[in-house]
Amino acid sequence: MLDNFYSPSYEVTPLTMAIIAQQDENGNTSACVLEEQEEFSAHYSPSKIIDNACKFFGSSLRGRQDGTRGICGITHKAPISIDPTSGMYFFPTTSPTNPECSWVAHSHIDQVNQGPGRQTKIVFKNRKTILLNVSFGSMLNQVQRTAQYRYLLDNRIKYLHRHNADVVAEPFA
Repeated sequence: MLDNFYSPSYEVTPLTMAIIAQQDENGNTSACVLEEQEEFSAHYSPSKIIDNACKFFGSSLRGRQDGTRGICGITHKAPISIDPTSGMYFFPTTSPTNPECSWVAHSHIDQVNQGPGRQTKIVFKNRKTILLNVSFGSMLNQVQRTAQYRYLLDNRIKYLHRHNADVVAEPFA
């Protein structure tokens, strides 16, 4: 039953480090998924995989983007939380409507370095690296915006836990 709802063959987890856009020989967008221990291809665009992951947790990519806008005012290339309780915060490398948009998991990043030309090298905590066609300045901005969003959302969740610990839901009459 869950497979019918969550149609893609790949499920984003806390082990997902990045979902990288790639083009096949026919020009169709697919994804290279980087996990902590493995790497494989998926037959969906990175933004479609992210959207389905959001739907698995009760929202959508659009809903998560709207939530980001409401919390910290970011309107373009908004970072999202697929599931804040498991620390799954991702940011897009370009507009999510762009077929070249890749998604990077904030919690797995160890370093962001200048690459050749207008590229950026990301070093993950497990020492794997990727080279993305995104300027160094733009990538640093995305990492910082995601950190700000993560901080604000985590503080909201902590506040609710502290102030609602003794509240018990009441049944309908």
